[in-house]
Amino acid sequence: MAFSDPANRPPPWVRRAVLSLLGGMAALWYLRGVISSLRSLFLILLVSLFLSFALEPAVNRLERLGLRRGVGTALVFLLGFGALGGFGILVGTLLAEQVTTFSDNVPGYLEDIDGFLEDTFGIPDATADLRANYDSGMLAQRLGDVADDLARFGTTVVNVLFQLFTVGLFTFYLLAEGPKFRRTVCTLLPPRSQRTVLEVWDLAIAKTGGYILSRSVLALLSGAVHWAAFEIIGLPSPLALALWVGVVSQFVPVVGTYIAGAFPVVIGLLNEPVHGLWAIVVIALYQQVENYLLAPRIISHTMQLHVAVAFGAVIAGAAVLGVVGALLALPAAATIQAVASAATGRHEVAEELLAESQVRRGQPGDDAT
Repeated sequence: MAFSDPANRPPPWVRRAVLSLLGGMAALWYLRGVISSLRSLFLILLVSLFLSFALEPAVNRLERLGLRRGVGTALVFLLGFGALGGFGILVGTLLAEQVTTFSDNVPGYLEDIDGFLEDTFGIPDATADLRANYDSGMLAQRLGDVADDLARFGTTVVNVLFQLFTVGLFTFYLLAEGPKFRRTVCTLLPPRSQRTVLEVWDLAIAKTGGYILSRSVLALLSGAVHWAAFEIIGLPSPLALALWVGVVSQFVPVVGTYIAGAFPVVIGLLNEPVHGLWAIVVIALYQQVENYLLAPRIISHTMQLHVAVAFGAVIAGAAVLGVVGALLALPAAATIQAVASAATGRHEVAEELLAESQVRRGQPGDDAT
């Protein structure tokens, strides 16, 4: 059947539909490429928005004290950069010192291993090849290079912070021009939507700022306690180790506690094994005190998240946006939970229905003995 016959030609709308479909698929493919290319910009904007939410309560407080908003924003930025730079320099210097000390003590470690293996199993000179390589300078040179790199860790952190100028610029704008930015957004919306957007915006600021505040307080308490404990134990650079434990355990989701505790334990074991054991005891005891006494009291005023919800939020955030998503997951989950709680109504529980359900499942009631 030939299409040359006008009677057998498809209707005109079929051709238009096919062309529209092909054009739409091409547009979606092109849009996908554009979004993929702009992924880094979207992440920068997301991080900047998170940072502006986290820092806005401090800027608002300075503004209420009489400082201009731009001056208050600049002051908060300087304090934040100074704190991060000081933390990087202290921890980097500590790492460099420990690598250098380990490099110097390698011959002694190898001799101890030789003596143990020979006395216990009758294996003489088990580490002869390693000692020969070390004495030739190959291993020492590599460890020395690592120490030099770690010595520049603090400077590298500062340089990276300056390289993240774009994030700082967007964050500064969102903070300094926050009220104007909200007004601009509201001009695009009807009054009812304006109220909803402003309520969610204020809630996000409150939850994110509360998250940073609660974690900062817990980090200071943890750092102070561990500083005193590490001084008593006799660990090297106790202040740097305490800051490491406090900051990493509070601001790195899920695995932060283990990473924070492993570092002082390893350093203690390398210097004096008994010091490492005491560090394990101190860190484990403090975690129990923090988990059951300090954290519930502090976080209850800022972020009320169930442990399972927080864990799932971190996993989801990491799967979608990697490390950035994991860091933003908890305040985002707290904001979503608060919005959902405010938007949905609460009803009184029908106790008789619960009791009947428990009876059907063969379970005792709440008042059963």
